[in-house]
Amino acid sequence: MGDASNASRQDEDCGSRQWPRSGESPAISAVMFSAGVLGNLVALALLARRWRGDPGRGASGRNPISLFHVLVTELVFTDLLGTCFISPVVLASYARNQTLVALEPESRACTYFAFAMTFFSLATMLMLFAMALERYLAIGHPYFYQRRFSRRGGLAVLPAVYAASLLFCSLPLLHYGEYVQYCPGTWCFIRHGRTAYLQLYATVLLLLIVAVLACNLSVILSLVRMHRRGKRSRCGPSGGSARGGLGPRRRGEWTSMAEEADHLILLAIMTITFAVCSLPFTIFAYMNETSSKKEKWDLLALRFLSINSIIDPWVFAILRPPVLRLMRSVLCCRTSLRTQDAPQTSCSTQSNASKQVDLCGQS
Repeated sequence: MGDASNASRQDEDCGSRQWPRSGESPAISAVMFSAGVLGNLVALALLARRWRGDPGRGASGRNPISLFHVLVTELVFTDLLGTCFISPVVLASYARNQTLVALEPESRACTYFAFAMTFFSLATMLMLFAMALERYLAIGHPYFYQRRFSRRGGLAVLPAVYAASLLFCSLPLLHYGEYVQYCPGTWCFIRHGRTAYLQLYATVLLLLIVAVLACNLSVILSLVRMHRRGKRSRCGPSGGSARGGLGPRRRGEWTSMAEEADHLILLAIMTITFAVCSLPFTIFAYMNETSSKKEKWDLLALRFLSINSIIDPWVFAILRPPVLRLMRSVLCCRTSLRTQDAPQTSCSTQSNASKQVDLCGQS
């Protein structure tokens, strides 16, 4: 009973506190804001460079801007907006030595911060789901994808994602759910325990993560089947001999598979990052309110959820084509090492020249 009453008093104190707790430093928030802005600007600069080099068909007819790259651009833009709309509020709270409740009358700064946090977190996950769904349709249902989807159509995804996020995250403003200030007084979020909205929000994020993982798994299986079909076709009458090597059509197919593998690696790492960053929030949402306060899961959940928008652009900036080719080479080497001990057939001895073009991206 004593622990519960102390936690309740602490919760009420944090919700109405006018000044941040003593000893709190803005250093972490400032570093996160700087890293987020810098990473997103670097990623947007790299994407802009690729867009400028694509007059419509891609430079020299290779590697044109695809629908996937349009969605990546929209994701990075969303992360940049989220960083610029959320972090300055925290820094203003530290600069004025006032909590979010005290910054503006009627707790408007607190409401704004909580709404922006939920909105951009959900929008980011919806963008990742759109990217995963695009890869699933492009690989698993290519004819349907070619008929129904285009790069220009990808521009409509961002407004649709923002509209869906706006509708769902506006429920607390319509009195289903409530925003409240959490310790140390520099952030606000959905109130724990009053309604089921916090659990509903966490469940939606969890379902989106599961859907993205399912799409990625389907893409992996499709790429494996394509790889096996390509190996069998090289053994057939029309597969080409060792003297002739791979024809232009076959070489183009392997190049396309290598690009699809690049997209999959990038999307998979972004998805894993979001899943890890969302895990503390999911635990916080389903924990007992008293336990979450006692274990300080609330502040941990916020920081992890905020880190995602910082990591995403750096993932894109670091995983440039040379790095992705290296990762594919490592994966292919592990696969080939397991098959080297198997007896080689006549087809395998004839296709030594054609082995230079496969998922490893070596040509």
